[in-house]
Amino acid sequence: MIQDIAPHTYHNEYRHTAPSGESPIFICGNRTVLLRLEDDQLVYPRWEDVRTSVPDASSRCRFLFSIDDTEYFGIIGDAPEALDGFTYERLSFLRTAQPQHLAFAGMVAHQLLDWYRSSRFCGTCGAAAVHSDTERAMVCPVCGRVEYPRIAPAVIVGILHDGKLLLSRYQGREYKKFALIAGYAEIGETIEQTVHREVMEEVGLRVKNLRYYKCQPWALSGTLLFGFYCDLDGTDEITLDQNELAMAQWYRPEEIDLSGDNISLTKEMITRFCRGESC
Repeated sequence: MIQDIAPHTYHNEYRHTAPSGESPIFICGNRTVLLRLEDDQLVYPRWEDVRTSVPDASSRCRFLFSIDDTEYFGIIGDAPEALDGFTYERLSFLRTAQPQHLAFAGMVAHQLLDWYRSSRFCGTCGAAAVHSDTERAMVCPVCGRVEYPRIAPAVIVGILHDGKLLLSRYQGREYKKFALIAGYAEIGETIEQTVHREVMEEVGLRVKNLRYYKCQPWALSGTLLFGFYCDLDGTDEITLDQNELAMAQWYRPEEIDLSGDNISLTKEMITRFCRGESC
């Protein structure tokens, strides 16, 4: 999956520090990231490329995270014009970009910078927020409200029945390949209750024997995904929610095309089913 970047190591501890000339800098727009390719490898701008080209660069630059010993920074606020030699690419471009640890870095940076962009003002009193010097948090100097990055829990559900797996396609989304049933947890429910509710809402089915598989931080939607396999409980007749899904159908392993990237929990769960591994 995209976060599996070994032998590299991701560190998300916040540091109140400033960039050096060679520090990689992320500049992100609306689901876009500024980058270029050199020999088909990702390259992001350096501080020396940014500091004299981006208005108020020093005051807008914020430490994001580190990978191994390299510190990565981002420009908060509205995206500036593209820098010479760099272009804004859609966030989905990173799904297949190499090296993978830099593709992962770009996705996480976009998620963090999007949070910074939406947290510039206090949600309680409307005053301009300031960044804490000790942790990743936006603090209101007027009413004292503290806001931390918020992560939305969601489920990915592989429903099994009679040697088949239920696959779907999203309605009206950029991603057109096969998906599993998915959805966000609601206030007041457990993650297991989310599985039952989302399956019923999207395809009108009941499930049983929930088996947790693994989780994945998914920066493309700002979620923490919890993967479950489960068994059909009752009729296999699908009642499709056409607002969410374009289709949903039962498939045997030999009927499923596994081509494409392998960065997502969804793809890993489908692949395990096709290979006959324990689900």
